[in-house]
Amino acid sequence: MNRLLCAFAVLPLFCCLYGQDHTTWSDYGGAADSAQYSALRQIDRSNVNRLEVAWIYPTGDGRRYLFNPIVVDGLMYVLARNNSIVALDASTGKEVWVYTPDPAANIITNRGINYWESKDRADRRLLFAANHFLQAIDARTGKPIPSFGKAGRVDLKEGLGRDPSTFTLVQSTTPGRVFEDLLILGSATNEGYRSAPGDIRAFDVRTGKVVWTFHTIPHPGEFGYDTWPKDAWKTVGGVNVWSEFSVDQKRGIVYAPTASPKYNFYGADRKGANLFGDCLLALDARTGKRLWHFQMVHHDIWDYDAPTAPKLVTVRHDGKTIDAVAQVSKQGFVWVFDRVTGKPLWPIEERPVPRSDMPGEEAWPTQPFPLKPPPFARQKFTVEDLSPYIGSPEERARFRDQILSARNEGLFTPPGLRDTIEMPGNNGGANWGGTAVDPAKGTLFVVSKDLPAILKLVPDRSAPADTVRYTSGFGLVTASNGLSPIGPPWSSLTAYDLNEGTIKWKIPLGDVPELAAKGVKDTGSHYPKVGPVVTAGGLIFTGTRDRKVRALDVETGRALWEKEVDMALEGMPAVYEIGGREYIVFCASAQVGLTPATQVRVAGGYVAFALKSGLGGKK
Repeated sequence: MNRLLCAFAVLPLFCCLYGQDHTTWSDYGGAADSAQYSALRQIDRSNVNRLEVAWIYPTGDGRRYLFNPIVVDGLMYVLARNNSIVALDASTGKEVWVYTPDPAANIITNRGINYWESKDRADRRLLFAANHFLQAIDARTGKPIPSFGKAGRVDLKEGLGRDPSTFTLVQSTTPGRVFEDLLILGSATNEGYRSAPGDIRAFDVRTGKVVWTFHTIPHPGEFGYDTWPKDAWKTVGGVNVWSEFSVDQKRGIVYAPTASPKYNFYGADRKGANLFGDCLLALDARTGKRLWHFQMVHHDIWDYDAPTAPKLVTVRHDGKTIDAVAQVSKQGFVWVFDRVTGKPLWPIEERPVPRSDMPGEEAWPTQPFPLKPPPFARQKFTVEDLSPYIGSPEERARFRDQILSARNEGLFTPPGLRDTIEMPGNNGGANWGGTAVDPAKGTLFVVSKDLPAILKLVPDRSAPADTVRYTSGFGLVTASNGLSPIGPPWSSLTAYDLNEGTIKWKIPLGDVPELAAKGVKDTGSHYPKVGPVVTAGGLIFTGTRDRKVRALDVETGRALWEKEVDMALEGMPAVYEIGGREYIVFCASAQVGLTPATQVRVAGGYVAFALKSGLGGKK
């Protein structure tokens, strides 16, 4: 098999599951496997319509939060009050303590944090990053731990093999993953030339020292070095994990979805396939050694990052039980592999794709296409797809002319000096937090958006005088009313049976309030930012920017319960149990509105739901 597609290393086979009981929510996404699944079943199909608001905790400011709370020992940890970490009583929402980082810490791990405890539970820590410094605080008191790093923090810009002062961005807003006594961390490099390299690093949770590093842009002598120009590791950036890791705790494997090399849309300075860009990487969690990889995009010039956590599921395939890993993409693909060997469960074809007409650019001649499962997003945008809700005939004509004059040859049309259609777009398809699984049943649920973009390259005026390079004046395509010019649904929830590689059902997810007020329903919410959570009670909990939280039937997608709140929903919910009562808590944004002109600030907060007292439901 072509090594650009997959490299294998055989590990000992395990016939049992990887060991998550999914009854707590002590880690981002619920657990280290990123399942976004809860085995709690007090709330089920029969009683979900009896949910009521249990408590609300206001964020106390006008900031926009997209945080996934975690719950340990009856305490819930949230982000609120001007980027402070706040501990709440998880049963009442009452404030217990507040830790405020440096007031200048406008960059913080704002999607979630990590929790670690020693085996004897004498040491319990919260780990997070703020302004490019990794920090640890006591989970019981919120007090800093000065023995961690240097005076309580670790500079994430150091140790990357380049001058730290040249980096404008390293820290990711997504947390890493704790495995044993390690915190495995990615980064969010900037989108331009000479960004930081995307090394994956593991830090000792007690000392903050780096235990291992995996170079995602290979150094001399490392596998994949020959897929780049000589010494590219010294100058090219990106190939980072800005999204979400998953860990098979029993096997000690971390699965890392990598991003594109930088610059995103022009790769003349990085000719080659560019491993390990746009890969699903399986690494030994204790050492960082590569076990296997699959490259989903060769020489990415579209910003087709792998945006979500790899999902660990167990499926029945060809009469055998297989522990698998599923990765979804911005293009709308679902890739499914044997978790141990990296072997695809269904065939993947390398197909010829259009050539680039840009000076100096050498687009890769083929790209991989999975034959199963079918895609969850639309992968083309033509004049026939124009929305009926574009504001005026004149605007519709303008979009029509723009589409007809653009280069528009499918998913892998290379950006050039004229407009290039990109669909579902570099901000379309799936995105962080947007997938959930029932890990034992082999079902996968994907929230996605269809959001076409138009790319056009222009000379980079900031480049050195002796360098020819280009940047993109790219942008999301929106009409004057703030809506996408492609017809609805603009967002969807798709359910897959990964035992068969088929779609079980697909529904529009949410509405656009401005259209719903006119009687136009089932358009899908515009630009969703909420991930789904699946429960053993047969429910999918999710929310959308139309200010509604919903419980859907896992078998059909039918809405069984919905509740309107005063805020737009962000992030992903958390499911937990306190004193025999099951709760679902959502992060609600302090900003609503479709366009900048219509956006308004509201009182953001965390909203927890539970069954009415005395209605315990089935256990």
